[in-house]
Amino acid sequence: MIMTQEYDTPGFEGQKHTLVEDGIALVLGTLFVSLGVTLYSHAMLLTGSTAGLAFLIQYSSSWSFGPIFFLLNLPFYALAIIKMGWKFTIKTFTAVALLSAFSEAMPLLVSFEHLNAAYAAILGGCLFGVGILMLFRHRASLGGINILALYLQDRFGIRAGTFQMGVDAVILCIAFALLPWPQVLLSVLGAISMNLILTINHKPGRYVGVS
Repeated sequence: MIMTQEYDTPGFEGQKHTLVEDGIALVLGTLFVSLGVTLYSHAMLLTGSTAGLAFLIQYSSSWSFGPIFFLLNLPFYALAIIKMGWKFTIKTFTAVALLSAFSEAMPLLVSFEHLNAAYAAILGGCLFGVGILMLFRHRASLGGINILALYLQDRFGIRAGTFQMGVDAVILCIAFALLPWPQVLLSVLGAISMNLILTINHKPGRYVGVS
């Protein structure tokens, strides 16, 4: 899942979020994403970045998404401290832990007798986008490979976007070997839905709350 390095217009001081507001946003944001995870798991779809790796491992093993996603993120927190600071890292760790827990609990709360895969791709992508947007606006993320991309850009001059696209391309190639091709193509549709939500709603200067 993607993250961003900039959250507000540089130099613009907005009204700060309270700790309670940050906590509510982390819970609600990860709830949205966990429902998207449930839709994707049921329809056997996937997304990019660390979440995409978690889906691939889930589909090829007996493990569920929650613990896989939590464990995959562990190596990246040291880089998050270096790159983004302690406050961001603590919020991101909390968001990852909440998403992992909610993803495990969601099948106990929601079940599907019938789920159209195209609908799951679009709605799941939108849920990812809305949830990630809430986390962005409270200076948190779902961590993972995105943090590594920012670190490599600063340390070695490797463009973060290029590295991220390379990782997602590898995930996509592996997906074709593990999943039916319609599921992979629908996953691309879901990624478009998610990025539309972020592109339309996450623009510098539109939101002035800071944490």
